[in-house]
Parts: sequence; C-alpha cells; structure tokens
Amino acid sequence: MKPNIARQPKFGDLEQFGRPLEQSDCLPLLVTGIAGVAGYNAFSYFRQKYGAAVFGQRPERNWPLSGPGVLGIDLDETEAIREFIQSHQIKSILNCGGSCALKSCELDPEMANRVNVFGVDSLLNAITETDVRLIHLSIDLVFSGTRGGGHHESQPTDPVTVYGQTMVRAEKLILEKRPNSCIMRISLPMGVSFNGHAGAIDWIQSRFAKGKPATLYFDEVRTPVYVECLNEVIEEMLAGNRQGLFHAGGPEQLSLYEIAQIVNAVGGYDPDLLQGCFRMEAGPIPPRAGNVTMISNKLAQVIERSPFVSWPQDKRLLPTSRKWHYQRGNFESAPTMIERYLYQRG
Repeated sequence: MKPNIARQPKFGDLEQFGRPLEQSDCLPLLVTGIAGVAGYNAFSYFRQKYGAAVFGQRPERNWPLSGPGVLGIDLDETEAIREFIQSHQIKSILNCGGSCALKSCELDPEMANRVNVFGVDSLLNAITETDVRLIHLSIDLVFSGTRGGGHHESQPTDPVTVYGQTMVRAEKLILEKRPNSCIMRISLPMGVSFNGHAGAIDWIQSRFAKGKPATLYFDEVRTPVYVECLNEVIEEMLAGNRQGLFHAGGPEQLSLYEIAQIVNAVGGYDPDLLQGCFRMEAGPIPPRAGNVTMISNKLAQVIERSPFVSWPQDKRLLPTSRKWHYQRGNFESAPTMIERYLYQRG
C-alpha cells in the first residue's frame, strides 16, 4: 500500500551510494516535517530505499498526507514524540519541520515562533538523554543578502524576515542544547510538493497553468538544488555522524525571476504571464532578502566530492536575458518537461 499522497517523487538509482545507513546504526530513521518539499522528498527517498525502517512526521491537521510509516502528530507534543521515539527505537532524526510561509510568519510572529522555535525545542527535549542522531535543515534566509552573496558558515546572520529570525533562534537552540548535531542550511529544494502548489517550482507552475500572472524578483538570488542531490548528501552526513554547521547550496546562482523564466519556458507557458520587479518595488510585507547565495566548500571537503550538480543541469535552460523565456525552439517545451528537466537530474 502506497502513501495517500498526490504525487510520488521519482528518483534515479537509489543504490548509487549503496545503503550506508544499514552499516552506520542510523536506522530506524524519523523524518519530521514531511509536508514541506524537503521533508516530503526526503521521506519518500529514504522510505523507498530502507522501507519500514523509515518513518515520517506531519502536523496532525494535515490528514490527507497519510500512508505507511506516516505519523500524524505535532512536534510540540513533546511526550507523544518521546514515546514514539522510544517505542520505535529511533536512532536518527532528520528535522525538516517548520513554517516557511513568509507572509504568515510576518503577520503572526507568535505562530512562527511556536512552530519554528518551540517545535525544535520540543524535539530536543524529546531526545534528551538519548543517543539519537540529529540533522536539522535550516535555510539561506538567515542572511539578509545585502553583502553580495557567497556566504560562508563563519559569517554572522542578519535575517530581514520573522521567518529567518526564528530559524536563527532554532539554530542557536540546537547548538546550545545538542552541539553534536548537524545543521545544514539549504536554499530552494527543487522537487515535487505534496499539495502541488508549495515550493518554488510548483507555486510558479500552478500560476502559469491557471493563466495567472506570477511576479518574481530580479534581485533575490538563491542557490537551488535538486532534491535527489540533497537526499544523497543527507544520507552521507547521517552515516558519517557529522556534526556542526554546513551550507548546502547548489553551484548555480539564480534570481527568483530567472527561476520563473526557466519554469515558464520549459513548461511552454505564456511568456507574458511572467512579471518581474525589484525588491524595493514590492510591498513591505513580507520584506525580501537579496543575494543569499551560499558557498558549500566545507560540505564538499567533508564528503570528499562536489555535493550538488547545477540546477538546472541542462545548460540550455539558463536564462541569458530578461526576455530569454520568449525564445522557444532549442529544447522541448511542455508541462510534462517540468518533471524531466527540473524535478530530476539527467
């Protein structure tokens, strides 16, 4: 029986790096926050590879996300989480939980703090006095993006959003309470979402598919990664028992506008639906970060290889101007090509 999920993520060769978790005492594994893009794809990847030794947690209210191994419980339910961890002898946790809805966090800081900070604190309390291995996914938006990009782990954080501020507080909690944990700051995870309209690709595509305009920023720059690459790196970091803070951004630096150009062109959508602007021209809520690109050299040194291929992998899909998406013909354009080029590596 497959999970009751809208779209099953598809991955390539799941045995490319073998089955390292089986030799590292990292199983059973609990993936929290599987309603988000990173967690949804990580749970699917590890579940397909390691079967019943992998569990996924999602908020109790998100009942449509159900199926084998899926736990419907909120992270702030400390005792319930502790009981689950103990009864299932969980050895490692990949924490992908939290609310990344920028506007919602900005309008309701109490909610943002409860979900993004207290949820982490609750999880930490649930694994107190245990040997559970913890990898926590943070975000590039802990930076303002006003220093020219190319951020290293040693640079101080300076978030401009409530969301970013709560993620900084969560990082500090983990470093103080469980310093042997691993924190990986990711950028935009490029993969399918559970509900079909979350995440960078799905939200943009959902607008275009309905004939609705999408406005993206010329000067918010990120380092997106294929979820396949991210899953493999997480697996290596889990098996290697790594600890500390690592940046996990891809090698290609792209603005949100350029990402939307790629989705528009590959999907074959009306190019007039894409609109662009600078951050200063947008409304005050939520405030937008600038160039928050990250350098992942530290991560590459630890795993002894380049962690990520460029997104998109096909260099023909890299915009060369702000009108680039009006040009069609040097690659196949159709909604079905989104999965081929943008969700999966070649």
